Amino acid sequence: MKLLRYGPVGYEKPGVLDSEGRVRALAGPDFAGRGVSVERIGELRGIDVESLPVVETPGRIGSCLASVPNFFCIGLNYAKHAAESGMEPPKEPVLFSKATSSLSGPYDPVVIPRGATKTDWEVELGVVIGREALYVSEAEALDYVAGYCTLNDVSERGFQMDRGGQWIKGKSAPTFGPAGPWLVTADEVGDPQSLDLSLTLNGKVVQDSSTSDMIFSVAQIVSHLSQFLRLQPGDLIATGTPSGVGLGMKPPVYLKPGDVMEVRVQGLGEQRQETVAAA
Repeated sequence: MKLLRYGPVGYEKPGVLDSEGRVRALAGPDFAGRGVSVERIGELRGIDVESLPVVETPGRIGSCLASVPNFFCIGLNYAKHAAESGMEPPKEPVLFSKATSSLSGPYDPVVIPRGATKTDWEVELGVVIGREALYVSEAEALDYVAGYCTLNDVSERGFQMDRGGQWIKGKSAPTFGPAGPWLVTADEVGDPQSLDLSLTLNGKVVQDSSTSDMIFSVAQIVSHLSQFLRLQPGDLIATGTPSGVGLGMKPPVYLKPGDVMEVRVQGLGEQRQETVAAA
């Protein structure tokens, strides 16, 4: 199933795409926490989608998740991206976080924050956890995944690398976490390690790769995180970005107001964001 949320900011409603790509209205809890648990996804799969009301004018498509308990990220998870960043491939997944308030819609503007000089793009596969996970094995890890989504891990490199402290400072500005347009249930995606992903900037392809090039697979990431913390239903994991980010270009290229990003993960939908300056 392809689940989505539609409506103005703060007033989104849950919906689902039917076989013809039309939005159908869904009753019940919004897509957050237990609303995206494996059990809830199982209930939704039992619904006759074609019998639901058609939303003739859904308007804005919001983030596919209403909120997230945690927004985890994996750094340097593609070998070529680690190389372009001037770093050795990690021996274990590099874990950091984005503020949950960075979550935004797939077509909402990306706001370049005050004082930013090195705002960058990162297409990523997003993983949504569907049940509590603690000390799970790699073999069972994917059983804890509710679904997947397209992500853009927007980053301000100046805040991330030049201002001290942890990476979260450069990852967490409002609108730095576009998610969606859809939350695609795990059964529809199948193997998460065989998905093409790309990002174009002003019509030029700058990232073009496949999740098969990940250093650590989705199963390895979920299992690894569960050795240190309890993953919860609705947690969102950004699994790393391939090469082609602005930081790695020679000379580096960073976002400026008016730039347009188009972000795609195979089968999970395409995003489009225009960058604007902070008010």
